[in-house]
Formats: sequence, structure tokens, C-alpha cells
Amino acid sequence: MATTIFGVMIVLLLLGFPMMIPLIIGAFIGFYSLFGGFGQLETMIQQMLAGIRPASLIAVPMFIFAADIMTRGQSANRLIDLVMTFVGHVKGGLAVSTAAACTMFGAVSGSTQATVVAIGGPLRPRMLKAGYNDSFVLALIVNASDIAFLIPPSIGMIIYGVVSNTSISELFIAGVGPGILILLLFSGYSMIYAIRNNVPTEPKASWGERLRATQRALWPLGFPVIIIGGIYGGIFSPTEAAAACVLYALILEMIVFRSIDLKALYETAKSTGLITAVVFILVAAGAAFSWVISFAQIPQAILGAVGVAEMGQIGVLFVISIAFFVGCMFVDPIVVILVLVPIFAPVVQSVGIDPVLVGVIITLQVAIGSATPPFGCDIFTAIAVFKRPYIEVIRGTPPFILILLCVSVALIFFPQIALFLRDLAFGK
Repeated sequence: MATTIFGVMIVLLLLGFPMMIPLIIGAFIGFYSLFGGFGQLETMIQQMLAGIRPASLIAVPMFIFAADIMTRGQSANRLIDLVMTFVGHVKGGLAVSTAAACTMFGAVSGSTQATVVAIGGPLRPRMLKAGYNDSFVLALIVNASDIAFLIPPSIGMIIYGVVSNTSISELFIAGVGPGILILLLFSGYSMIYAIRNNVPTEPKASWGERLRATQRALWPLGFPVIIIGGIYGGIFSPTEAAAACVLYALILEMIVFRSIDLKALYETAKSTGLITAVVFILVAAGAAFSWVISFAQIPQAILGAVGVAEMGQIGVLFVISIAFFVGCMFVDPIVVILVLVPIFAPVVQSVGIDPVLVGVIITLQVAIGSATPPFGCDIFTAIAVFKRPYIEVIRGTPPFILILLCVSVALIFFPQIALFLRDLAFGK
């Protein structure tokens, strides 16, 4: 049965069907094989509805909506100006500013693709004018945007938390350490690149300019305060923080900055609705598919044949990392999380690995795969936004991917990079 299901799904993908179709067809085949027909089809519908029932999923459209509002408004540019005034004058400062701006915008949006659009749009022309090679610029924007997957709020972590029944609050705080580490390593590489290629520096901003930039960025900096402060101060749940984030974005962009009118808000809501519909269909189809493969004990058969359970914790983490990294090179990250997390859940529990650590590692691998050829989704976002050919977008990615893979290995051997803040915040 497993061979038939996965064979049909691969054929459908090769024929160009969107991922939700292979998932649904795979679930149909599984139900037919398990129950000898479609007499139990209502069970499949129940599993699909159960997949989108968790209240935590409400945070997904909320964070997407808030990110879309900020992308259309002034928040991104104000954050960029703040970073530029402090580090723009150092060697490679413009590249460092780009990486830092991606991190800061990720901390208020949770979306890698929104970060590519919001930060890449204004900063790419400035970097090209400053003398950076376009392949380096594109690779930096695409890969630095992936920090948004780790810095809370992270849509990927929300999906993982729902699928694995892991605390989303703990996942959020655990992503901060790896996110900052990646920012520092990207900044170091950017400075080395600028020195080796003799890229000129930006003029140094005065303290008056820095003060004005800080004042202009105070409102956008309220987003991480609301999200992180609200959640860990016990004021909000992650879902309530998402709703508060939307309200704050509306007040900021419509009333304070007056950068969005009702017409633009309607277009933004429509865009968010379309994205949310796709995400929830994927989640529902993934839930039914996961139930089928779990009921048929396919994960146990696959992992037993590979011998993963005998590898120990480090071996299991390496296998998980490779599986998610390779999967996201070809398929949408949400689909990979929905399909693979239930497969690995039994072995993770049996060897006693902290599910929060697993969630951070999976989220990092999803982020890396999203920016890795051949089909990383952020690559195609950059192609669409910047109107550049595929080869040019991926040419500069290897050094950044290598840095990200090194962070992955570091997390496996030194889990406190992720768990230190979690343990500190939750007294573990």
C-alpha cells in the first residue's frame, strides 16, 4: 500500500498538480486500501476537519494579515533606516543592515516570503549601487529572510506545534538563540565579502540622525514587544498575540502613518484570505494523510527498516535534519511538516528527545530547504519580486547554505543554543 500511495503522489507531482491534490488522492487510496472501499469516507472527512480545528491555527492567518499590512505600509522602511544608521558605515555595513533588517522584520511578521518582499525591495537597489554583486545580494536577501522562520512569531513553528502537540510558546522562545546566531554568522561573512571585494562603506550617521531614526522606528518596534512581551508576560496566548498584532498593525499603518487606506486594506485582506485558504486546505489534507499512514503503521515500517531507533538521539536528529532539508528542496515547507512530523514522532518519543529541540531543528531545516535549489519556495519568490533569472538567484547561495547547515550541526551537538532561553523562561 505504501508503495502505491507514494508512487501515485510522485506521479501527480511530476504532472504538475498542486501539492494539495497528491495529499488528498494519497489519503483516498489509503482509506480505500484499509477499509476495502469508501464506506468509511466520513472518517477521512472527520480527520480533515480535525486537522484544522485547533484554535492555535487561528494565529496563522492573523500573522499573515499583519505581515501583509506592514509590507504595504511604512514599518519595514523605518526598521531599515534604524539599522542603517548604526551599522551602515562599517565594512560590509549595508549587507549587515540587510541581514539585521530581515531579522527584525521577521520578528514582526513570521513570514519568509513577506520578508523577501518588504526588505529586499528597498535594499537591493541600494546594495547594487554600493558595489555588491547581484548574486550575492539576492542570496543574502533570500537566506537572511529565512531567519523569520526562527524568530517569533514563526508560522512554521505554529504548524509544527499543532501537528506535534508541542507548546508554541516554548517553540517561539527557543527559536531566538539560533536566529541571533545565524544573524551574527551572516554578518561576519558579509563583512569578509566586502573586505575581499573592496566594497565601499556608507557615510557614518550622526548621533542626531540615529536618534531620529530610533524615534521613527519606535512604533514598529512595538510589534516584538507585543508578541514576545505579551506571551511571556502572561498577558496573551500566542493566538491572542496574533490578533493584537493585527490590531496594532491597523492602528499603525492606517491611523498613525496613514500609509494604507480602506481600498488597500481590502486588497490586503483578499490576499491574506487566498493564502490562508491554501494553507488550511494543505493542513486538512495533511491531517487526513497523516492519519492514514499512522493507522497503517507505515512510519514504524519505514523507520524500522532504516534502523533509526537504534541510532540514539544524535543519529535520530541527523536523520530528521536530512529528511526535512531534502524534502523542502522539492515541496512546500508546510506540506513537509505535515507529512514528516507524524512519521518521526514515534521514534522521537522513544529515544527521549525534547520535542522543542526537534521543532527548532525542523524549523531550521525547513528554512534552509526553502532557500535551496532546485525548488525552494523563497527562490521563486525572489525570481518573481526581483525579475531575475533562476541561475542568478541561486548562484550566491552555497556559502549561506553552508553557514545554515553548520548551525544545524551545532544545534544537534549543543542543544542549549536553543533550549537555554526556553529553560530560563519556563524554569526547566
